Amino acid sequence: MKYTEALFSSVIFPGLFLLAGCSGGRQPEAGENKDKPVAVTIGTPSGKTTDGVRASGQVEAVQTAAVSTRVMGTITRIYVKVGDKVNKGQLLVSISGEDLAAKRAQADAQIAGARADAENARKDLDRFTTLFSRQSATASELDNATLRYTAAKSRLDAAVQMRNEVDASMAYTRLTAPFAGMITQKLADEGSLASPGMPLLILEQSKVLQVSASVAESDISRIRTGDKAEVEIKSTGGKATGLITQVSTSSAATGGQFLVKISLPAEAQKGLYAGMYVNIFIPVTGMAPVMTGANRRTGDDAILVPLSALVQNDQLTGVYTVSSAHTALLRWVRTGKTVGDKIEILSGLGPDEPFIVSAAGKLYNGAPVLEK
Repeated sequence: MKYTEALFSSVIFPGLFLLAGCSGGRQPEAGENKDKPVAVTIGTPSGKTTDGVRASGQVEAVQTAAVSTRVMGTITRIYVKVGDKVNKGQLLVSISGEDLAAKRAQADAQIAGARADAENARKDLDRFTTLFSRQSATASELDNATLRYTAAKSRLDAAVQMRNEVDASMAYTRLTAPFAGMITQKLADEGSLASPGMPLLILEQSKVLQVSASVAESDISRIRTGDKAEVEIKSTGGKATGLITQVSTSSAATGGQFLVKISLPAEAQKGLYAGMYVNIFIPVTGMAPVMTGANRRTGDDAILVPLSALVQNDQLTGVYTVSSAHTALLRWVRTGKTVGDKIEILSGLGPDEPFIVSAAGKLYNGAPVLEK
């Protein structure tokens, strides 16, 4: 048995060494990287930003009305369409009101009967008043005549008020424009059943527009009514300067965001439509300093990098820097506020430290890079 094992070892192990020598070729030397360098663009963080609050918002009409009715009936006709300009008091919608017409006829009949009863009661009162003055009627008879007249007069007044109520309801069968503006939405069609409170048309005051923006709770205390606000229209790139006219003091119904209203100058409203998205910048003073690494930095010298340079990995955010060996090195950072197309770096990157802005290939830790 020992002879067999020795023979097996003498045959197998030399063969393994021979195979290893034939297949390995030249091994890479220490520090040698066979990957092709990735062309990259190097940049340094921006060192200046304007102190202020940035937010997003939308253009909206200063005055908007949902035209609706408080009666139930079939829509017989809609006189306008989306995009039509209307004047104050112009007829917009007609709704059938046969049941209201019947109620009005009943009220008219009740008024006629109550008026006749009141007239008879008044004549009786006049007669008993005359008889009492001649001592031909007792005080009790005069009191009874007075009570009958008062009751008849009350029934007449009630019938008149009932007809007024019907007339008020009938007014909602002919809906008119509460102010001059433009029809922006049509929410019902002819033949549909209109219900009390159901919007049928949306009317917006087309000549006066404003901006509505949402501001975070950390910034709302720095904004005041009358402050200037720079507005940039996303779709057109147009810019204008407006004034803050309203600052909401509650975010209970807006998910933690506070609504701010901004007026727009008349010349800037040309070509604008309600619903357009805008970027808002409100210059303010007194920005609290933020910590960046070991240094406290203010809003005027915050570290900013392009949003496109960020790398996301689950809940971590990083940027690629360049090592001394000219390889990509991923650096995890902590970010702050977004300023336009850039974002503030609170920690993880120095103010003058180069980072990779863009790359012509895929980057990873240790990938060789070549600056363009």
